[in-house]
Amino acid sequence: MKLRLPHAPYIASKIALDLMHSQFVELDSQPLEKIVEIAKQVLQENIKAEIALDEEVRAILENRIDEIEFLQADEKQLFWMVKKELANKKGISLLKDERYSNISHAILNHLIDEDIIFFDVSENIIKNIIYKSINHYAKTYETLEDIVDEKIKTYKRKIVVGSEEYDIIFEKLYEEELRKKGFL
Repeated sequence: MKLRLPHAPYIASKIALDLMHSQFVELDSQPLEKIVEIAKQVLQENIKAEIALDEEVRAILENRIDEIEFLQADEKQLFWMVKKELANKKGISLLKDERYSNISHAILNHLIDEDIIFFDVSENIIKNIIYKSINHYAKTYETLEDIVDEKIKTYKRKIVVGSEEYDIIFEKLYEEELRKKGFL
């Protein structure tokens, strides 16, 4: 699942609740809102970094659109190839497991630095609670994303993956699917 800015508050809330219900974590007197705020901030920073990467890839592809059309290249595949290369150069992880692990670690470090949570177990156990929260949310929505992608593929006019138009259509269809499933 591609993490999106609108998902950040929901994922952050899930992380806070999962930590609160964990038998391994003791929370400071600070309310859950502080955990949500920190988790949301880390998630948003990570998501914004990917958005900036996508914009850079789009700019590269738009500058070479004539070549792409002439060669009849698969735009979606080309988008991901360029994105992967740029991500490697910038040290941004695109692999889901690695990305979720990095985000989990960053959230945990912030929570520890701010003395919000306390625990007597390995940091890895707590990081895994955060990781599982992110992963569970992602799995719930992954199916809906597949449905939306298939709907976009049925459009008569070809929509370029990663384009602003694609993102707008995707969000609209995604929200429709969320409503159908009772999430909104």
